Amino acid sequence: MPRLSALTPDTAVGASRDLLADLVSRHGSIGDMVATMAHSPAVLGGYLQLSRAMGRAKLDRRISERISVALQVQQGCGLCLDAHVDAARALGVDEDEIERAREGTSADPAIAAIIALALRIHLEPTSITDDQVAALRAHGYSDRAIADVVGVVALNVLTGAFNLLAGLTPGNEGDTGAQ
Repeated sequence: MPRLSALTPDTAVGASRDLLADLVSRHGSIGDMVATMAHSPAVLGGYLQLSRAMGRAKLDRRISERISVALQVQQGCGLCLDAHVDAARALGVDEDEIERAREGTSADPAIAAIIALALRIHLEPTSITDDQVAALRAHGYSDRAIADVVGVVALNVLTGAFNLLAGLTPGNEGDTGAQ
């Protein structure tokens, strides 16, 4: 059962009302996560801005979805995990790689290395080493792609933590709008 109610453009106030009205006019509907974030215009606006910005990330989307799967296993947001597994499948990531991502790795050493970086950023950022970053460069990742990992982690922490706080779980929501 959700802990926070979903809002609509009619029930939201101030900046949230405007943001929701714009989203509904452009997309026809909004998901429960976005509608519930509207309780805080700062959270909703921040989420929308970061989500849009990460849409311009240099990191390949098939990789960022595997990172998101690994992060959501750690964070425990079933709603986000389901959304990212579905997105990975839609992008053509095979089931073996999705399972490896759940375990925080990949059969591809370059992808395994960037997933490991993301998990380290999430769980223990002070442990990141120069050698780890150099290894990512040796795998062909640019500084921009490496930096984009921080954005992927931040977006996952935001959405996962919000959904967990709000009580949004698989089976009690509509389209969540999660990343």
